[in-house]
Amino acid sequence: MLGWALTFLVVALIAGVLGFTTIAGAAIGIAKIAFYVFLVLFVVSLIMNFVRGRGTML
Repeated sequence: MLGWALTFLVVALIAGVLGFTTIAGAAIGIAKIAFYVFLVLFVVSLIMNFVRGRGTML
């Protein structure tokens, strides 16, 4: 997910440099959404890991 966000960020930067402002704006919007989804999933994963804890070793 983070890879997609970085990819869209690079696409937006290149499109912005070349003057394609509409494409750059859309790519930045998609990159923001992908980053926030990644961030939420990461935090949920951390919380679930702490809640489950470490299992007993036999």
